[in-house]
Amino acid sequence: MHEKESERARMKNDTTVERKSERELVVTRAFDYPARIVFEAWTRAELFRRWWAPKSLGLTLLSCEIDARVGGGYRLEFAVGADAGTRMAFFGKYLEVTPPHRLVWTNDEGGDAGPVTTVTFEEKGGKTLVVKHDLYPSKEALDADMGSTEGLSETFDQLDETLTGA
Repeated sequence: MHEKESERARMKNDTTVERKSERELVVTRAFDYPARIVFEAWTRAELFRRWWAPKSLGLTLLSCEIDARVGGGYRLEFAVGADAGTRMAFFGKYLEVTPPHRLVWTNDEGGDAGPVTTVTFEEKGGKTLVVKHDLYPSKEALDADMGSTEGLSETFDQLDETLTGA
């Protein structure tokens, strides 16, 4: 396949972001790679750091720690803006790790308002359907977090670019 044809084929893999209920947000995207490769991009810090934060938000990932095992944790620390004066961290623990099919983790930076995230990786014919499901403790918690979902399509595009270069 020529480079342009390959690029067009990848572009057909659109990201969908849907609010499934008052407490649930689901993001879906197909990737043209086997599940084990896509799963690694979610569980290996050196790959994860390449794609997780949307570039358009002007975030700089300062540190990325991932211990992808049940009871293990993750911590991402970002600098915000050009002067990098503001910092924010995202962290939690893994509740389930089933390579290369499923990850479940907490989002503890939100305190009691943080969702539990489940990501599934379903491979068919060399492609992998990734479904990211966030379950929030309340409608209000999801409403408050909806602004952070704007970059999800860009984030998943960056994941596809990372997989292409891996």
